[in-house]
Amino acid sequence: MARAIVDTALWIRRFHPNPDSEVRLVCLPHAGGSASFYYPVSESLRPGVEVLAVQYPGRQDRRAEPCIETVEVLADRIVTALGPWVGDKPLALLGHSMGATLAFEVARGLERRGTAPVALFASGRRAPSRYRDDQVHLRDDDGIVAELQLLSGTDSRLLGNEDLLRLVIPVIRADYKAVETYRCEPGAQVSCPITVLVGDSDPKATIEEARAWSEHTTGAFDLQVYPGGHFYLSTHQDEVTDLISARLTGYSPPRG
Repeated sequence: MARAIVDTALWIRRFHPNPDSEVRLVCLPHAGGSASFYYPVSESLRPGVEVLAVQYPGRQDRRAEPCIETVEVLADRIVTALGPWVGDKPLALLGHSMGATLAFEVARGLERRGTAPVALFASGRRAPSRYRDDQVHLRDDDGIVAELQLLSGTDSRLLGNEDLLRLVIPVIRADYKAVETYRCEPGAQVSCPITVLVGDSDPKATIEEARAWSEHTTGAFDLQVYPGGHFYLSTHQDEVTDLISARLTGYSPPRG
């Protein structure tokens, strides 16, 4: 089957270009999220780590494009879009929530092409093999809003603005469909180290579900637990970026 033609410039945002960085970190947003979510992360990690943030179709400057409703197709497009950014220096992956599952499949795709990442940071998501029968994407609009309120990851001004909500709910629904219909291939693993980051009161991932990521790597595994819920990252950004920087600068995989 012929591969889709992918415009790298549409998919990859490079907020703080730094050709002299030691390593690149590809960041994948949560359901409904956009590349701009990672602007503060990019700013915090420079100059040692250069961030490439992925922009999915259907949002911000890509809002006229149809959303992609499967993790597998999204991952394949992202792997292709990353083509110009691999090979000259180490590349790592960071994904939050849906982005963590997607990062796992992107890592597998990169490995198949002989350009394996040096590390995977999986944030706010249970292991790919830990299935829940979630059906948020089948809810009506009020049900989608209730999910956003539960996770506390959407600006309250947006939740109160009906016109804006009408614009973003189809995107959120499509992303939820992608991640809720995803089924991990039995025994799927990557060779790179996996570091899992999770809030201790995250309704979408228990500590044990997060720990199960250890089954998905033949490399080292580490679990970091922070106070907070699904978007613990918003209040612990400095700690998280310090950890990522320590792991990637002068690259040395975690022991475990």
